[in-house]
Amino acid sequence: MPGRHAKVIVDPEVPDDVAALLRDNHRLLARIHLGWAPEHKRPRPAVGLVTRAAATVTAVAAIVYGLDLFRAGRYTPFVVIMTGAALLIVAILLRPRPDAEVERRHALERDVYDKSREYHGRYVLREHLDEPARTLMTRAQAAVEQVMESGVNAEGLLDDARNAVMLPVQEWEIARLLAKLSELRAEHQEVVAEGVTPEVAAVAEPLAQALDSSNRAVLARVEALERYAGHVADAERAYRARHQIERLSARLPRYEELLAESGAGGSAVPELGRLSDDAGRLEQALRDSVSSAHEAFRHLRG
Repeated sequence: MPGRHAKVIVDPEVPDDVAALLRDNHRLLARIHLGWAPEHKRPRPAVGLVTRAAATVTAVAAIVYGLDLFRAGRYTPFVVIMTGAALLIVAILLRPRPDAEVERRHALERDVYDKSREYHGRYVLREHLDEPARTLMTRAQAAVEQVMESGVNAEGLLDDARNAVMLPVQEWEIARLLAKLSELRAEHQEVVAEGVTPEVAAVAEPLAQALDSSNRAVLARVEALERYAGHVADAERAYRARHQIERLSARLPRYEELLAESGAGGSAVPELGRLSDDAGRLEQALRDSVSSAHEAFRHLRG
């Protein structure tokens, strides 16, 4: 399950490796969304190799010529030639090679760009959403996160496998619908802002009502997710409280032993004994909460 509150929401049907690539490159996708495209020109390493080889040959030739000058006793030209050859060798050694990191970045950009085109319409950026849609998306993601990170889900008290499949589908459907809604709202507002005649207003009004109806339908989906998360939260509280009571109950004999040895009043013993009753009540509360969560999930699927 990907991290929640992601700025890129991907269709669960997209292959996992592609989905991870898209989620990990939100900023790049945002640039692509604004019209940016990478240069698909591949570097030509042969040019650099030829240049380096030519410089090396030149340096070797200079050294050979310098040695001839030395043997001939022409020391001043020898020093000049050897100094030049040394500087050329140093330049060859220090000359920066094509930056592998830069090439990796360019390769990543090309990969993200290609995948963004191949899977166009299968992911939604937060930039695709207007402000009301972003608010709803945040609420939906918070509800999904609350369920997926709960202890009762991790322990399998909920149907964790079903959650892992259904909740990403719900998240994606909400994101997809909100993106469409945002786009149509923006287009509608652009037309209406120009000023409309009564005839156009008569057409625009039903369209605005359609947008409102769609928004209410998506809101209902989000609220259903939140209700499910609320039931899971109730189960989570009961689950944690039950474990705390169990830990305290395990220590009960030591408390009783301490009371007996210290000669303290026996009135505390019945209070301690109620831990078992509390544990029983919490167990029932947990079962009730989990049952309510299952019922809410069935309603969510419907």
